[in-house]
Amino acid sequence: MPIARFFRRKSLDQLVGETVVPQHQLKRVLGPIQLTAMGVGAAVGAGIFSSIGTAVAGGAEHVGAGPAIVVSFLLVAAACALAGFCYAEFAAMVPTSGSAYTYAYATLGELVAWVIGWDLILEYAVGNVAVAISWSGYFQQLLRGLNLDWPGWLGVDYRTALQAARQAAELSAAQADLSALAPD
Repeated sequence: MPIARFFRRKSLDQLVGETVVPQHQLKRVLGPIQLTAMGVGAAVGAGIFSSIGTAVAGGAEHVGAGPAIVVSFLLVAAACALAGFCYAEFAAMVPTSGSAYTYAYATLGELVAWVIGWDLILEYAVGNVAVAISWSGYFQQLLRGLNLDWPGWLGVDYRTALQAARQAAELSAAQADLSALAPD
């Protein structure tokens, strides 16, 4: 298998030409405001909400940044703006769907595009987990503030609950067997 096959690229004309077929076209439904909101949401994420308290006040392992956290947020905002500008340049250069995968395919080759595509899938999955964990912590604090008791079993997925029920049944059966062996 020739190694050049992993680094083959498509020209911009080929990429744009593939979108001429009606089955490959995406309908434009999002406007500038929606796209800006999605971009800011993706760049900011849940980290700002889940880590700002520890970053400002500190923790057991480190001293907090205090008011200097504003400088940190400005630096991160600048980095996010630069990343947004890069995506804007990519979108202007290759006006097709596909995000970073398509841009990498056009400029760096198929292997790099494949790695970037899977990286994006993993990035979005891990990002969603971080958002869910952060949101659940805030929701539990809200319920505690309202003096509502949140049963622990509601926070467990069905597979873990089913496994726990099976183990409890096995333990009770084993206990019955052991009690039958014990002398009276």
